[in-house]
Amino acid sequence: MSGTSRPSTRAKGAAAEALACEHLKTLGYSILERNWRCRLGEIDIIARDGEYVVFVEVKARTGPSFGPGVEAVDVRKRSRLRALAEVYLQRMGLKEAGVRFDVVSVDAGPGDGPVINLIRNAF
Repeated sequence: MSGTSRPSTRAKGAAAEALACEHLKTLGYSILERNWRCRLGEIDIIARDGEYVVFVEVKARTGPSFGPGVEAVDVRKRSRLRALAEVYLQRMGLKEAGVRFDVVSVDAGPGDGPVINLIRNAF
């Protein structure tokens, strides 16, 4: 084994989620939950944006090989996120709340820092 270690996928994901939270806060979102879990899976970020409860999927990419992060939120992932959102809204008594699904893509930038893109109402 070499002496240099690369961050784990989990560590990269946590770092991307932290960047996404900070970005969302600068846009006026209030973060309600991070890594909310139930038997169906996990939602990266749940936030409030005005009248909406926003379920945010965070996708990180370290290079262009796999395309932008937003492309990784396929039909299956969207379906799971909708089911998770229903459980969360029911448990929190928010069934009547406006709901939106956003995606934050944290992609490797051309310079020193990442490029953060927010896609509101992504699906």
